[in-house]
Amino acid sequence: MLATYTRCAREMIVHERPPEGELPALPIWIDLLQPTLQEERLVEQLIGVELPSREEMQEIEASSRVYEENEALFLTATLVFHADEPPPGTTEVTFVLKGDRLVTLRYEDPQPFRTIRSRLERAGAGLASAQAVFFWLVEQVVARLADILEKTDLDVDNLSTEIFGAASKKKAESGERIDLVRTVDRIGRSGDTAAKLRESILTLQRVLLAVGTSQLVLGGNRKETRARAKALVRDVQSLSDHTTFLSQKTTFLLEATLGLINIEQTNIIKIFSVVAVVFLPPTLIASIYGMNFEFMPELSWPWGYPFALFLMVLSAVLPYLMFKWKGWL
Repeated sequence: MLATYTRCAREMIVHERPPEGELPALPIWIDLLQPTLQEERLVEQLIGVELPSREEMQEIEASSRVYEENEALFLTATLVFHADEPPPGTTEVTFVLKGDRLVTLRYEDPQPFRTIRSRLERAGAGLASAQAVFFWLVEQVVARLADILEKTDLDVDNLSTEIFGAASKKKAESGERIDLVRTVDRIGRSGDTAAKLRESILTLQRVLLAVGTSQLVLGGNRKETRARAKALVRDVQSLSDHTTFLSQKTTFLLEATLGLINIEQTNIIKIFSVVAVVFLPPTLIASIYGMNFEFMPELSWPWGYPFALFLMVLSAVLPYLMFKWKGWL
């Protein structure tokens, strides 16, 4: 799909699916979502540069993601999408800045792009250039990353409360037990979300640093451009620091949960060990009196059978009482 955004008076006019073979005059922003080959060629003719393929957008080396060509600045960032139901996905979005035109090339629909229409109604008056649109889009992406990070942080805090038993006293007295296997799964999803957020943040940092240091004239005041890029870098850096803390926290919670699982397994093994020790003496007594030797004094004794039962019960009770006295149970 191809959408163009043209500046008119104090608002942005949006054209979706323009007539075949033509584009509205002087659009400052062209948005390509899963474009056809014909749409790509149409945009390439308008801006005079070749757009990268999807495979080129997915390359991880910096030279393939941030570069200048034919007086155009190509910037590829990894954005998070479908983050409302973790784990989220990631997709590459390429920003092409040339003169007073911005082209965005993407194959998924992250939330900042889905809510463009409603946000443009409030911000359209201030978007007078491609550079302004670019910074506005990046601000929306950063705000969305911050929202996802806050939600993930809250989920991790709730997990921490459950794991370390800081739930209500009523729940503790009810004997309810936390499902540790499900908890490990939730921690894994939070950790995966944090990792993808960090990946997105690192690519945004690279993009913003490239914009701030580029020698190309991207419209507007160069000093203002660098100042705005620097401000966004600070915002992104703060998110990066928080993401690092969140990753460390999820790692700690994972280790704690695995420790609790190990303790539960140890307790189960301890119970089996105690049961084995408790029943070992009765088994020994039963084995002795189960032997079929001809000369056994108790065989002809009328109280032999009750005596053997008494010995077995006593030999089972004494180890149990000793374990209780030692505090091993």
